[in-house]
Amino acid sequence: MIRHSWQALDKIAASVRRGSVRAIDLTTEALSLIEASSEYNTVILTLKDRALELAEEVDRKVRRGQDPGPLAGVPYIAKDNFLVYGGEARAGSKILNGFVPPYQATAINRLEAAGAICVAKANMDAFAHGASTENSDFGVVKNPYDKTRVPGGSSGGSAAAVALGLVPFALGTDTGGSIRQPSSFCGVFGLKPTYGLISRSGVIAMGSSLDCIGPIANSVADAALVVEVLAGKDPLDATTVDRSKERYVTKPLSLSGLKIGVVKEYVSDGVAADIKQAFDQTVADLEKAGADVCEVSLPSTKLALACYYIICPAEVSSNLSRYDGIRYGYHDASSKNLDDSYLKTRGRGFGKEAKRRIMIGTFVLSSGYYDAYYKKAMTVRTMLIKEFESAFKKIDFLIGPVAPTVAFKIGEKTKNPLDMYLADVLTVPANLAGIPAASVPIGFNEQGLPIGLQLMSAMHSDRNLLGLAMSIEGLS
Repeated sequence: MIRHSWQALDKIAASVRRGSVRAIDLTTEALSLIEASSEYNTVILTLKDRALELAEEVDRKVRRGQDPGPLAGVPYIAKDNFLVYGGEARAGSKILNGFVPPYQATAINRLEAAGAICVAKANMDAFAHGASTENSDFGVVKNPYDKTRVPGGSSGGSAAAVALGLVPFALGTDTGGSIRQPSSFCGVFGLKPTYGLISRSGVIAMGSSLDCIGPIANSVADAALVVEVLAGKDPLDATTVDRSKERYVTKPLSLSGLKIGVVKEYVSDGVAADIKQAFDQTVADLEKAGADVCEVSLPSTKLALACYYIICPAEVSSNLSRYDGIRYGYHDASSKNLDDSYLKTRGRGFGKEAKRRIMIGTFVLSSGYYDAYYKKAMTVRTMLIKEFESAFKKIDFLIGPVAPTVAFKIGEKTKNPLDMYLADVLTVPANLAGIPAASVPIGFNEQGLPIGLQLMSAMHSDRNLLGLAMSIEGLS
């Protein structure tokens, strides 16, 4: 794998503020790297004109003696479901072809205000429906460590772009593991923050009670700096919560005496041997460093995947009902009347996975089935939340594998949707509970494929989670 190496975000920004490096040169470099890596298909769209304009503005501020911000001149890539000026926002789906957003996501605005420059839109599973980025209407993304394998999903383009070194960081979304799983598959750090910590305004919705926005980066410190810029309430998103009074840019936590629980249900027989080996080695390293590691049982996690694939499709069926080809996006011009327009536009615009989730979601919400499926799933979700709350009263953090396997072969699971859904089995509980969770690289298997460790903590403890991630990062 040919990989470009970027400096840490704070060092890049410091160089730009000093005037020793120009933002325009960093932006041009990132655009050139993206063009040279087209074989991996990580990017759907480059935002060259807009990016160069922003870079020139950063450089003008430096020349005037103004502070361009803590991320001055840092280029990054946003997942295609973020609304960004300068190009279309299609969420990986052709049904949104031609949709140019009239406003930007709050996350993009905050990064721009901090001096960061969005240079491109990352490939993704259409509407974030998938665990492999094979559901994209713009082609499959290839894993940077093995081009015959997937990068994970649905933020596969974002994770692969960071792993290839196209940009120092990228934005992803995580509804059921879509930041953590591709981060694990691509050997980078990914954070799913506490639900509501980062505004979802201007991000194309999948499952509104599950969606989280987070950074993917080469280091925990870089991700923490991005969170520092993004975190906090937004009047455009009523679900946002107060940020920490302390900075998210933190130091490694002392492992001595730290209580860490291994989730019993996460290390079952379904986890591959190479994942278990890397996980067990990390547990041994934590114990050697003074951590108190014990086993913790969360019985409802066995029901979490089934629960998720009722609640999530229900929310998908509601969120995707707005795509009718009338107001924006793809429209089938051969339609004879309004009903025919809906049928043809949605029939040809939505992919197989979107249709599958719409049908499942509509079914579980329909009269006679709501109580049997959706209501029961919400009951299980409440049970799971209480189990996590109970666990965090006794221990500081929970750990487990991110995924049952390393990155799988392209096409290996596409013919069996259930097999693909099982790739989310270890990540969906954190989304259902709304707690922060992260994927930290802990090594490679014998084939040279990356393996990630999943960290989880109580709601609103994102800063401490980042501190633990830094400590584990330092063990390797």
